[in-house]
Amino acid sequence: MKRVIIQIDGGHLRAQARRDGIDYTVDLIEDFAHALLEKQEELIRVFYYDCRPYQGEAQLPVSGEPYHFKSGGGWLDELAGRDYLCVRTGMLKFRGWKPKSLPMPTGGLTDQHFRPDFEQKGIDLQIGLDLTQIIDSRAADRVVLVAADTDLVPAMARARNSSVQLIGVDFPNAPLHGEILAHFDVMREVEWPKPDLRD
Repeated sequence: MKRVIIQIDGGHLRAQARRDGIDYTVDLIEDFAHALLEKQEELIRVFYYDCRPYQGEAQLPVSGEPYHFKSGGGWLDELAGRDYLCVRTGMLKFRGWKPKSLPMPTGGLTDQHFRPDFEQKGIDLQIGLDLTQIIDSRAADRVVLVAADTDLVPAMARARNSSVQLIGVDFPNAPLHGEILAHFDVMREVEWPKPDLRD
C-alpha cells in the first residue's frame, strides 16, 4: 500500500472546472481529491491552497463610485472541516480593473464593461514549502500535485532527487504541457467525479 498526499492549487482546479462548465463546490473539491486515488493507495492528507475573497473598497473604473468587495469565503471553512482536508490560504491582491471582453466598445463605456483584476500571492510558496516538508519527513510515498505553475519547479526538482514519487494530473481534454511536465515522474489522467461518488 502506497501512502499518498494530494496537493491541489485551487486556482488551477477552479480554472479547469470553469473551462468545462463544472460547478465549483466544496463537494466537487472533496470528490475530485478522492477520485485521484488508485488501487493500493492510502490517502494520508489533502492540502488545498486558495485565497479568501478580497475584502476592501475600490473606485469603479468609469463612474468613480466606491465599490465594496464583500467576503464570501465561508466555503473554505466548510472544506477545512471535511475529512483529510487541510486548507492553506494565501493573499488576494486587487490590481485594478480589466475589460470583460476585447475589443472594447468604441463609445458608451460603463462600469459593467470591466471586471476586477486579482492576483494570488503566497500560494506557490506554500505548495513548495509543504512539498519540501513532505520529502524531508518522508510523510508519503507519492505526492499527487494538481498544479501547473513553473514557480514550483525548484521544489519539484527536489522531490525527483528523493524517494517520493511525484505524480501530475491531466484534465479531460487539457493535458499539461511545457517545462513543468518534465518534473513529474508520471502523469495521471482523471475524469470529473460524478455527484453520486460521495458516500
